[in-house]
Formats: sequence, C-alpha cells, structure tokens
Amino acid sequence: MTPRLSVVVPFYGVGEYLGDCLESIARQAWPDFEAILVDDGSPDDSAVVAKQFCAQDARFRLIQQENAGPGPARDAGIREATGEYLAFVDGDDLVSRYGFAALVRTLDKTGSDFAGGNARRFNNSFGVRPSWLHKQPFARVRHATHVTEFPDLVLDRMLWNKVYRRSFWTEFGYTFPPIRYEDYPVALKAHLDAVTVDTIPQAVYYWRERESGESITQQKFQLGNIRDRVTSAGLVTDLVADAVPVVRRRVHAHLAQIDVLTLMSAFGSVPAEDEQALVDLSRELLGRLDEDVLAKTHRYDRIQHAALRSGDVDLLRRLAVFRNSGGLRGGARAVPRPRRSKQLEYNYPGLGESAVPRALYGLREQDLTLATSVRQVGWVDGKLSVNGTAEIRHLETGSTSTLEISLLVGKTAYPLDVRRYDALDLHGTRTLVGFEVLLDEEQLGECTGEPAHFEVRMQSGRRERKGMLGSQGPGSPGWPPGAWIDATNWIQPGPGKHGWFSLRRLTDPCRLTAVEQTGDELVLHGRASFDEPELYLSRPIVGGEEAVALAVDGRDFTARLPIRELLDAANPDDPFGQRTTRMFRVRGPLRQERVLLWTAGDDALARTEGDRVLTLTRSTGGYVNLHESPIRTTAVAAVAEGNQLVVRGSEGGERTFSWRRYLADSDDHLDVPCRRTSAVDGWSVTVDVNALIPVTAVQVSVDPLAALADWILFATAPDGTAHAVQCEPFLCSRLPLAITSGTGTHALAVRPHAGTLHVEVR
Repeated sequence: MTPRLSVVVPFYGVGEYLGDCLESIARQAWPDFEAILVDDGSPDDSAVVAKQFCAQDARFRLIQQENAGPGPARDAGIREATGEYLAFVDGDDLVSRYGFAALVRTLDKTGSDFAGGNARRFNNSFGVRPSWLHKQPFARVRHATHVTEFPDLVLDRMLWNKVYRRSFWTEFGYTFPPIRYEDYPVALKAHLDAVTVDTIPQAVYYWRERESGESITQQKFQLGNIRDRVTSAGLVTDLVADAVPVVRRRVHAHLAQIDVLTLMSAFGSVPAEDEQALVDLSRELLGRLDEDVLAKTHRYDRIQHAALRSGDVDLLRRLAVFRNSGGLRGGARAVPRPRRSKQLEYNYPGLGESAVPRALYGLREQDLTLATSVRQVGWVDGKLSVNGTAEIRHLETGSTSTLEISLLVGKTAYPLDVRRYDALDLHGTRTLVGFEVLLDEEQLGECTGEPAHFEVRMQSGRRERKGMLGSQGPGSPGWPPGAWIDATNWIQPGPGKHGWFSLRRLTDPCRLTAVEQTGDELVLHGRASFDEPELYLSRPIVGGEEAVALAVDGRDFTARLPIRELLDAANPDDPFGQRTTRMFRVRGPLRQERVLLWTAGDDALARTEGDRVLTLTRSTGGYVNLHESPIRTTAVAAVAEGNQLVVRGSEGGERTFSWRRYLADSDDHLDVPCRRTSAVDGWSVTVDVNALIPVTAVQVSVDPLAALADWILFATAPDGTAHAVQCEPFLCSRLPLAITSGTGTHALAVRPHAGTLHVEVR
C-alpha cells in the first residue's frame, strides 16, 4: 500500500547523529510513512548507519549518489517518493513524535497546500531553546492563511518544519538550486504559489546547534559560502520583484537583517586577498534592496552600509570586529560632540572619520531609553526581595541620579523603599545601577488576581525616564518562588504581559500540599478552591488528558498515581531529552477549572524505575508538573564552601564529573575535573574556584558583558559518553549563586541556562 507521507532525508558526513535522527522518524505517532534516505557521497560511516536502519525497518530505504550538495540530494529523494504528502529532514536533526501527525491532520482538515510548525534549537551543552527565526511565523494556529495576509511568513525560510501536498509540489515543479542556502528560494516561492497554507505553534522540528553555539563570529570565512548566500538572496529578490508591496518590503527587510548583516560581519575575518571580492558581493546584495527599507535599519547597520559604499575596508573590518565581539550588546556609551556638548554621539568605530557621514553617529533623545533587569528574586523573613538594575541607556549612572520604584496595582501606585548599590551596568562598568526592593505582607496584600507590576522612574542629570520593570535573567527571576502571605493568599511572582515582571495574588488556589511515595505509587495530597473537585492529568504540548481517581474529604483530596502505569504510557514529547511532560487541572461541578499550584515545599520528588525516572516538580509559573524521562544526572543544590564550589545531585551512577569550557570558534573543549563523593541519596562534586579562572584571564571581547569563561557541568559515563548535568527547577529558583575568587580578583556566578548548570567567570 502506498504510504500517505514521504520523508526525504539527505545526509552527508553526519554519522555521529544520523542514528538519532532516523530513530526520531521511526518513533513517529504517524506510522503511515516511507523514509527515503539519500547518501550524498558521505565520506564517513553515515551510509553504514543508514543501511543498518533500513535492514531493521522496511519503511526506510536508501539511495546513494556522488556528492552533489543538499539541493540535488533532496531532488533525488523526491523523485523516489510515492506518498500523498512530502516532508524533509536533515540528517543531523530530530523530529518531534507528534509533528508529522499534527501537520498531516491539519492538511486533511483544511485542504491547504502545505502546513508548517514551530522549531527548537538544541545541543547537549545548552539543552533545548526556541528558534527565534520561527517564533513569529508560528506563534499561533492559522488555518488557510497566505503570505499576503500574514507577511511574517516570509521569515519561514526553511523546508524541514513543513509537510507539503505532493500534488502541489509537482504542479509547480520545484527543484533546488545546486548551492548552499538552497532552502529559501524554494520555501518562499511555495508561499507565493500556494492558495492557502496552515501554521501551528507546536514544535515539530528540532534543529541541532554546535556545542560551542552558533554565531557569526564562529563561521570561518569562506568566499564560496558568501557567493552562495548572495546567489540565494538574488533568487529571493527576483521572486518578490512584482509581489505586493508589503511582502516585497518584508522580504527586503529580512534580507537586510540576516544576509546583509552576515556579509558585513564577514569583514571581521576576511583574508586580505578576498577583501575586494567581499566588497563586490556585499555591494551586489545591498544594491538589490530597496533604499526605503535600508533607511529603516538599525543605526549601526546604516553606518556599515555607508562604509561599504565608500569602500573603506579598514573601517568595515573595525566595525565588524566591534559588532562580532558583542560591542552592541549594551550599546556604546554616549559621548558629547566636540564644540556641541549638548549633542551626544555613539562612540562607534569610524566616529569623526570621513568615510561615514557624521550624522549617522548622532544619538537622539528617544534612543536614551530606560533599561531594567531582574537579577534575583527570593523571600527574606517573610518579605519578597526583588534585586535588579535600572539605568538610562548610553548614559553613565552617577551618584546624583535618582531612582523611584512603585508597585502598580491597576492604576494605583504604591511607592516602595529602594536600596541602591553598585552593579554591572550595560557597559560592563560597576556603577549605581543595582537596586533592591522589599515588599512586606501589607504591601503584597494590595495585589489582586490581576497581575501587578513595578513602575520604575529614573532621573540622570536633566533626563528623566520611566517604564515597567522587566527583562528577567536566568535563575530565580525565571523560576521565582512563591509564598503564603496569610492563611489563604499566595503571592506568585513571574513574567507578565510585554515581558514585565509581575505579581499575582492567588486566593485559596487549588494546590498540592504534600507528596509522598509508596512502593508502587506517587501519593498527592491537595486542596481545591471548590467542592466536589475532579483532577485531570493533561499533556500541554500535544493535548489529551485522563481523569485521576480522587479520595475527597470536603475540599481536601488525595490522588494515587500508579508508577508502573505512568512509565508504561511514556510517549516522549521531546525527541532530544526523551521527556514526557504532564500537568494537573482541577475542575468543579459548576465548570470551574484551575491549574494545580505547587505549595508542597522546596524539593521535587523523583522515583527511578529501571532506566526511567518520574519527577514531580514545579513549572516556571509555580504549578505542578510531572515529568517522565530517561535517568538524567541532575543537580539539586549548589553552595560555596570557602573557596570550593560544591554541587550535589541525584542519579549519578558510575559517572565522573568535570566543568567543561568550549573554546572560541570550536567544538574543542577544556575540562576541569571535580572531586566526587557518593552518598545514599546521591552524589556531591567539588571544584576549587581558582581552577575555573582561565590562565590568561584577560578580557579580549569588546562586549562589555562578556564573561571570561562559561563553564558547564558535565557527567561522563564509563563508556565515555558525556552529558550536561541538568538543573532541577527548585535549584533554578535559588540561583544565581555569587562567588568571589580566593584572590578577590574575579567574580563567579552559578546560573542555569536552558536547564543545564553553568558557571560564568568575570
């Protein structure tokens, strides 16, 4: 029988990852597929891995060819495909278990020409993170839409997060150009040709990132790569030459933001013999874009464009190095223009030189905005402590500046006492930007069920700015702990609308009050906000729920979850972490519905069975989550003991531990071994803080906020496989942990990043 879905998997030199990729396809909840594997002349053992998989699963078959590039390899796979629908997967990536099913069912329902879903970036060191490129196009469900109706779809430049109707693909005869960056011309043309398309917010694809992270500075200069990028961009601009203006402008703006920026950044590493070729290619691409679009780009972009037009390669190099090294992260400090002291300028490379009009360096009053951050959240003697920073961008925050912070509940502002202190500002200087506010029970009692926010007002010299406190950092700001302020009211801090930091008062919430485990059950004790409660266990990522039997006494309830049944029903949502996530909802007879809040102490409950583990813990919003996953080495505590950093955790097995730092522009790394001790309830590893300070501890980046080193805690099994240690949510809520080196010359911070444990050294 002909399969409904054909999945084309081209691969070249990805033997290390191909098995995991094919396994993620084989585990699909949509079983009616064929997978056409295309070996594009791989020089490694990729073909061996593919042949072994084909021998085990008849749905997979292999074709081999001489190396021709990813585009022709995809075309070869398409010619062999027989399904009603068509999908693509790169050989080093993963697909989510329910992705194909969700996309095919959407197309069956709507009749659209193709459907696309969200994507995630992942690697071993930093875990799983959203793909910013896909965030806007796939923010919500849109059935039967079109790029002219929703222009953000022009950002959707990849093929692998979609399922296409084969008849649509054949009708328009799509083939791939034999270049790198071959996706975008085909993906965009399909959007333009389609009658309608569908989008879903569900993550359907996991896009691998190199362990050291991917950035422009880590891409070695290759002239052929640059040529292919410019060729691809040229094909794209040709496609939209006669498109409706809103689509044309959006495409040109996207190319300016991504592709032109990449070329400008390439001047930071271009060999001298290739400089003129890079100038010519950059001018070619810039010349294809509308001037009105370029005029609306970032000020620094326009400075680089002007330097390109003038042909000043030395300035282009200096501008690229400044940007690539993070110089824009905090924004350059403003400087007064000579003989015009009231007029401020950006202190960017090229200021005062003839290659770029000086007006481009001018700083406008509207650029001097309020910048705030939340650095730490906790409870001190029954009071909520919020630590953060506040400053006016580009200006130095001096001792004469003033800072006022109020708790804003509805339209009523309640002034708070503010303690100010020196902290690292956006320019890497310790200035008077740090603050702490303490809110007592009376002040917190002013909060309502609607989110309350913090209004910040700052004056520096003659300038005054105000705004809302936002920009939560890693650790407790992202996993803020809640607490009772009286017998019935719970305060839960967390992110609110527009990224503002908020407080919510939950009156008599449905809550978990205690949890325990017996020989074969997890036992949950809780209290509902209403009579006759019912408890449901749901899966927020893929949908579906099941009722949980309750023993009810008034509003109090007890639920018993059979451990074996939960493990047997494992159905991982995440193809990388192999984790299944469930959450609890409480419903009442009058259609009341609440999410179950965690109020059961400051520790998770984990139960191991074989090679799997069930963990009952909290979410970022303070609600109860149940995770089922493979056993992961997990840190539950981190403390400083003298000049030693001690991390404790569970499920260590026979592993050794080390702090790992990846070298710049490389996947090579340095390891600092830890001293391990074992206990009945887990493991403890210790490292001397001074060992984490690089031998050449010199700031080489112009990024004022760049760390000297970023270490990640790794656990290595006896067979040599290494994984980043996970950071348990309750530990996240107690971080960051600040440590000063024994010599007092360096500051270290233990922080979570995307679920893994890091130490940053400054």
